[in-house]
Amino acid sequence: MPLGSHLKEFRNRAVVAALAVLACSVVGWIYYEQIIDVILDPVSDVRTDEGVPLVVPNFAATITQPFSLQLRVSFFVGIVLSSPVWLWQIWAFLLPGLRKRERRLAIWFFVASVPLFFAGAGLATWALPRTAGILLSFLPPSAGGVLNAVDWLNFVLYFVVAFGIAFLLPVFMVGLNSIGLFPVATMRAGWRFALLGILIFSAMATPDPEVSTMFALAIPMFALYWCAVLVATVNERRRRRRDPDWMRTPDDEASEL
Repeated sequence: MPLGSHLKEFRNRAVVAALAVLACSVVGWIYYEQIIDVILDPVSDVRTDEGVPLVVPNFAATITQPFSLQLRVSFFVGIVLSSPVWLWQIWAFLLPGLRKRERRLAIWFFVASVPLFFAGAGLATWALPRTAGILLSFLPPSAGGVLNAVDWLNFVLYFVVAFGIAFLLPVFMVGLNSIGLFPVATMRAGWRFALLGILIFSAMATPDPEVSTMFALAIPMFALYWCAVLVATVNERRRRRRDPDWMRTPDDEASEL
């Protein structure tokens, strides 16, 4: 394809993705009150030791802040709900430049990424109330706290995205294995380091003194790690059966031929 055709294809894909985000943002705008109640609920019920309530929605920092906050929430909902559409538009733009085998692999990566991301985001909504309670427990007992709604919203978005990305771990592992950068032998030998990294990430993402909350993220991630090892093992065996041994001979060595 000439450069002009590539640019037209990119424009068409970008328009479809933008329309999908816009359409799903309308849903976020319509249900804004219900969504903002869910976002603010983890800290709305928190009280200090002396019974002083923690006031959360400080919307009136500027006169335009309530409107911009509703736009931000609606846009975030649009991005999340339309993620299958715009993710597919990205893959669809790249697929024509891939080989047949690479196309099938890329499609499977896309199919696996969407449900895993949503699973991580769903787990984040369960862990968020506990995390909010722990963080707000550091508030002095005699102080009546006031939180900015925009700051809290940003924290929620980062929290949800962190969980979603964490659940994409097996997709990246299998992808690196497919291109030969992360062999199965390395995965199996490094499982202890992987477990340590997962526990550290889980402890940072869920600052809860109760071990159950940390393990709620660590156990699924570690299970997904071994699922990726299993899938990579099957892929390596399949490649060995398809490719003869002499094809894997380094370039600076003589093959059996």
